[in-house]
Amino acid sequence: MPVHLLGIRHHGPGSARSVLQFLEALDPDVVLIEGPPEADAILALAAHETLKPPVAILAFHPDDPKKSVFFPFAEFSPEWQAIRYALRKQKQVRFMDLPIGTQLAMETQEETAPVAHDPISQLALADGIPDGEKWWERQFEYRRNNEQVFEAVAEAMHALREDHSGKEKQLELLREAHMRKTIRQAEKEMFTEIAVICGAWHVPALQHMPKLKDDNDLLKGIPKLKVECTWIPWSNSRLSVYSGYGAGILSPGWYQHLWHHPDDDGTRWMALTAALFRENGLDTSVAHVVEAVRLANTLAGLRGYSKAGLEELNEATLSVLCNGDATPMHLVHQQLMVANNLGTVPDDVPKPPLQNDIEKKQKSLRLPPSADWKDYTLDLRKETDLERSRLLHRLLLLGIRWGEQTAVNGKGTFKEQWRLQWKPELLIDIIEKGAWGNTVEVAAGNYVTRQVNESDALEAISALLINTLPAELPVALDAVIKRIEQLSAATSDTIQLMQIVPELVNAARYGAVRQSDTQKLLEVVTEILTRVCISLPNACAAVSDDAAEHLLELVFRMNDAVNILQDAEIALLWENTLQNIAFSNHTTPVIAGYATRLLADRKLLEGADLAAHFSRAMSPATPAALVASWLEGFLKGSGTLLLIDTALWNVVNNWVAQLEENTFLELLPLIRRTFARFTAPERRKLGEKARLGSGSTGTAPEKKLPFNEERAVAAIPLIMELLGHQYNAAK
Repeated sequence: MPVHLLGIRHHGPGSARSVLQFLEALDPDVVLIEGPPEADAILALAAHETLKPPVAILAFHPDDPKKSVFFPFAEFSPEWQAIRYALRKQKQVRFMDLPIGTQLAMETQEETAPVAHDPISQLALADGIPDGEKWWERQFEYRRNNEQVFEAVAEAMHALREDHSGKEKQLELLREAHMRKTIRQAEKEMFTEIAVICGAWHVPALQHMPKLKDDNDLLKGIPKLKVECTWIPWSNSRLSVYSGYGAGILSPGWYQHLWHHPDDDGTRWMALTAALFRENGLDTSVAHVVEAVRLANTLAGLRGYSKAGLEELNEATLSVLCNGDATPMHLVHQQLMVANNLGTVPDDVPKPPLQNDIEKKQKSLRLPPSADWKDYTLDLRKETDLERSRLLHRLLLLGIRWGEQTAVNGKGTFKEQWRLQWKPELLIDIIEKGAWGNTVEVAAGNYVTRQVNESDALEAISALLINTLPAELPVALDAVIKRIEQLSAATSDTIQLMQIVPELVNAARYGAVRQSDTQKLLEVVTEILTRVCISLPNACAAVSDDAAEHLLELVFRMNDAVNILQDAEIALLWENTLQNIAFSNHTTPVIAGYATRLLADRKLLEGADLAAHFSRAMSPATPAALVASWLEGFLKGSGTLLLIDTALWNVVNNWVAQLEENTFLELLPLIRRTFARFTAPERRKLGEKARLGSGSTGTAPEKKLPFNEERAVAAIPLIMELLGHQYNAAK
């Protein structure tokens, strides 16, 4: 009973064509394919019309979905063509590799087809070519027939394995032993013609079989995990070597083109390139295409090739269509060489309930998964966009990062900007998070509640609240708020409370945009703010320089939070706190200065009172370092305030003017540090304002130009027309 060994590379149009031609001529009874035996039960689904490559078999341990392996297939994968042939001809088809449950148990799931080294590179070097990929491509992927190709591959692998004898890894020995076991089982079942499709490296090990007992002894007692399998969509970018895939290829889009158009002399490919350039605003004519194809084939002839390959076509594109500018070539790489399309699978493929729920929402909300980035601007005032936002935020809470939120152009809190890209590995996260619920809403709510119960970090729970609020999960949100209330009541750390207040205030404000009930959150925020206001004056005393910088920033954010909250009672409490900080002799100077500035901004300290307080703080009797620190806090932020607030400018300017020369020289280096934080235009305008004298606006008096009434009257009809009105001179 003959066994036909077809040694192949896992993805390539020439290899796939050779396998398909061989099978059509042989008409085998059974087809054995290198792959996970656990997936035999879902092989029949490959005949489904809506199972369109690129796709992959996902094999995972149901109790720990992170233990998983993908087995990708492109339309030009030899294994895929063998599967489709067998199903089309109603032949027996089986996978024959070592069970993936054993490989997972051994924690060796690095690649779907692990090998000890790269035999292709060794063959290429023997032929005097340094690039193994290019050598294989020329020898096999551009082939139109399979005449003696598998015999040649087997002979080459025999020679390579002789040099490699005794160096095989344990996993490789186990895999090949199980392949032989599957072949023996097919022979035992009396199949007359057995076709075996496997990685070329394994051919010698399957051609010369050891004793049955030796293989049984090798496979005896090996560990095994429970594994489930399903079909999932894959993408060309994940087939690419750039994705890190061990059996990846350089140009899946080019291979797809070769599979469908093996006779193309480059004209079709160059026409696609020209169309792509024109779509992106690059001028490309038919003459360009003709000249580029001629150049590509001339290059191929000079190099001794029968036809132009991708390398020659790219060189011709760069020279003729791009005029030597390599920048447009990234379009060719992304859109043609990779061509990042996403495969599809039928609805009746076994899927976890959570995955089904996500797919239903993707369809109903018109958010189709895409292998490329897609940008969406969501208007939260529209119900569909609001539902989209809820879904995306809930997925983020679950750690399913389909989308990432980006900055919104323009003003308004009713908008969200998202970038979405579907990656096949997201299905692992979906399977894993399916343990928390059968729908996105239930799973996200349960997952958040678990995190709340497991964390004692106030800042972490606060961050969780920020993420939970836009997801609109009332029960989970209530649990988060209660946890914040408990933890904040149990802490006496003022700094920790100040760190979470701004985020909580913003969350409450954002909730109003979504029409969410944030009353309980506002009550918690009010309680925390009250505690901060009571304890902050003492926290500002005797603080080190580094701690003072941090505390100063927290006071700045607290002030903004109070302004956003717009609560009269909290505002009054905060103002009293600022007064306690500003007028206390124990407050660290930089914080006291900033508190004074905030009181001045709120018009609670102005005129003579502000000047008197400023003079006391900047007294010559006070050490220079403390004076400079107080002034640094007073002038915190933009220098623009000094330009537009004449009263504040006069206070600072008058103080500088009355300084004695020795005191001024002592303070100058310290004051320069404060002013150095202003922008260059601000410093220049402040200098101009000082030069023009006290009370100046900082600009020279504007010269009055003579008014030409006749010219002004002549312009009135045009202005009225621009405003959409008719001009009646009589009026």
